[in-house]
Amino acid sequence: MSHSHAPRPATARRSRALSGTVRVPGDKSISHRSFMFGGLASGETRITGLLEGEDVMRTGEAMKAMGAHIQKTGTEWVIRGTGNGALLEPQAPLDFGNAGTGSRLTMGLVGTYDMETTFIGDASLSGRPMGRVLNPLREMGVQVLEASPGDRMPIRLHGPKVAAPIEYRVPMASAQVKSAVLLAGLNTPGVTTVIEPVMTRDHTEKMLKGFGANLEVETNRQGVRHIRIEGQGKLTGQTIAIPGDPSSASFPLVAALIVPGSDITIENVLMNPTRTGLLLTLQEMGGKIEILNLRNEGGEEVADLRVRSSELKGVTVPPERAPSMIDEYPVLAVAAAFARGETVMDGLDELRVKESDRLAAVARGLEANGIDCTEGEMSLTVRGHPDGKGLGGGTVKTHLDHRIAMAFLVLGMATDKPVTIDDAAMIVTSFPEFMGLMSGLGAEVA
Repeated sequence: MSHSHAPRPATARRSRALSGTVRVPGDKSISHRSFMFGGLASGETRITGLLEGEDVMRTGEAMKAMGAHIQKTGTEWVIRGTGNGALLEPQAPLDFGNAGTGSRLTMGLVGTYDMETTFIGDASLSGRPMGRVLNPLREMGVQVLEASPGDRMPIRLHGPKVAAPIEYRVPMASAQVKSAVLLAGLNTPGVTTVIEPVMTRDHTEKMLKGFGANLEVETNRQGVRHIRIEGQGKLTGQTIAIPGDPSSASFPLVAALIVPGSDITIENVLMNPTRTGLLLTLQEMGGKIEILNLRNEGGEEVADLRVRSSELKGVTVPPERAPSMIDEYPVLAVAAAFARGETVMDGLDELRVKESDRLAAVARGLEANGIDCTEGEMSLTVRGHPDGKGLGGGTVKTHLDHRIAMAFLVLGMATDKPVTIDDAAMIVTSFPEFMGLMSGLGAEVA
């Protein structure tokens, strides 16, 4: 997607019962890291199930610009990496488009190299604060030569001759910040330690160990994690099968719960406990979700989900669950719109600094479609209409945010009146198959 594109509105209408069996694209978090670690490791990495969305492709292009050889052969991606410590200085700015994960993790990865790198992105990414990643990098000796006000893109970095290992306590629950510091530690002599008071998705730790990094995790009695990585070790190429993304699965899942008569199966979904907060919440709301064929594949739990339309009831979502479902709150709010009673979501401050101010965007989108909600500083309360009567008819501003776009198209599949979003173009960043997959299940979306 170019930095300025013509908006492509889309509309969803009340749909007949959804049915069928589908697979969602590969997990976005694991896909980004597969390109990065494969591009850094010695030898060959082979990847199946990669999410071929625009965000992940930007990470692949960045790794190629720094010396990795990446190509697709049939259904498999084959990478020949540079070897840890051997990335090359890119000849042009690294353009990450809309990819927050790719840009923040890559800043960590390259920051400790004695070279200059420039990071640019689209209007949405350029509005997102990067200080949370740059601050620990500064402690390691990284110079921020140029940044827009508030540590925003474009950003130009120059690494030190030799980086200094640090012990860094992550001030917010952020897998991106944790990962950026650990990746900076890969090219730093000695041991870099990240202290994580609230556990977030742990793909970085699992995958780095899989690639051969000397990494250990210690959890104390209070649940605080100390993650230590020894720098300048060898990473070796791996074979990776990426499971389906639970964040992408959330859209057909919620659609099946709220469209009467629906019965669908979503195969091969990642069930890592740091990612299943939405599933747990929807089950507490009375969602009929069966977890079938639970299995372990490549060190991650994977399952098939059978989902049937359900009478949902409002719940209070504990704030400590937020890290395990931070990307799923927009579509949870849509489920809450059809639940009996009130759903209260708290601890949502992180939503303010996503692709958009997601908290405000969700609240405005609900209001535009006749749904009663209250937006707090870091909370959202939704009062539902179980039958969807009188709901819909509004146009939702997506603010270039793919998850806002998909969540409100799901809303329109169960409301009385159609729901329109102002732009569907950015859905390609994470779920290029969304429209076709939902239409294939019977959804009225175009």
